[in-house]
Amino acid sequence: MENLSASEIKDQVSIVGLLARLGFQPKRTSGKEVMYLSMLRESDTTPSFCVNDQLGVWFDHGSGKGGTVIDFGMAFWADLSFSEVLLKIQEVYNLSVIAEIPREPKRKRLAIKLPNYQIEEVKPLGGNQVITDYLVSRGVWNVENDLLREIYYYVEDEKKLRKHFFAVGWMNELKGWEVRNKYFKGCLGSKSLTLIERDTSSLVLFEGYMNYLSWRLEHPDANHSVIVLNSLTTLVRAIKIASSFSSVEVYFDHDQAGRKATSDFIGALKETVDGSVLYLGYNDYNEKLINELREAKQNASRFTQHLDSLFSK
Repeated sequence: MENLSASEIKDQVSIVGLLARLGFQPKRTSGKEVMYLSMLRESDTTPSFCVNDQLGVWFDHGSGKGGTVIDFGMAFWADLSFSEVLLKIQEVYNLSVIAEIPREPKRKRLAIKLPNYQIEEVKPLGGNQVITDYLVSRGVWNVENDLLREIYYYVEDEKKLRKHFFAVGWMNELKGWEVRNKYFKGCLGSKSLTLIERDTSSLVLFEGYMNYLSWRLEHPDANHSVIVLNSLTTLVRAIKIASSFSSVEVYFDHDQAGRKATSDFIGALKETVDGSVLYLGYNDYNEKLINELREAKQNASRFTQHLDSLFSK
C-alpha cells in the first residue's frame, strides 16, 4: 500500500466514509450536516458529533473540538503518533473498500473536491452581535488582543449555489483564516499554526486560540511569544519553532490527545514545563475560565437575593 501524505489523505478520505468503516452510523441528517453520537466521548446520548463531508470537517459539540479527518484520527487514536495515525486512516479506509467490493479490481480513488469559498469582508470586532455574544460566552470578549476579526464569507457548491456565513477569525502563519463560531470550526486557506512573536527567550503554547485568550486574561502583562497550534497536526512544526526558546510552557488539553501531545513535546524538548496544572479538573484553560465566571455570577446572584431578603423584612 502506497503511503499518502497528510494533504492527500485530507483530500481523498471522506470523514463519513471513514466513520462507516469504523462501524459508526449517523443518527440523523440535516442538509449537508450528518449527526452522530460522539465516538470521542462515552457519555453522549444525544447526537452531538457533526460532520460536513462537503467541507471535509467535523465538530464535536460536547467537547468543543473539531477539524479535518486527520484531526479526528488524532483524537480517536490518541495513543498513536502523527505518522501512525496517517497509516491507520489509510489501513482502515483501504482494507474496508477491498472487503466491500472483493470481485472488482481496485480503482484509483478520486479526490473529493471541496466547495469554493470566498472571503467577502474582514471587519474589526464589535459590529456583529452574534460574534460578540459568542466571545462573551467563551469569557474572552474583554481580553486585549489585536488579531481577532469578524470574517464574512460564502461557500459555493458544485451547482454554483452560495451560502453566506460569518465567524470570528484569526490568521495563521500561512495566511489562512482560522474561523470559529458556536456551530463551526474550520480554516479558510492553508491550515497551520499561529505564531505571535514577542519575547525571544520565553514561549507559551496552546491548542486553541480561546485557551490562549483565557491565559491572557490571567496574565495581562506577560510578554511571552505565543504559539496556537490550531490543530494537533501542527505539533511537529511547533516543536521546531520552540527549540530556539530557552523557556517553554505548554498548556494543552487534558484529554487523551492533549496528554499525548504534551508527552511528545516534553520528549522532544526536555526542559518544557507542563502548565496544564493551572486547570486541573477541567479539560482546558477556557473551560476553567467559563466555569469560574459562571460560579462568580451565581455567587453574585445569591448575594443580591440575600440582600433583598434582608431589606424586605
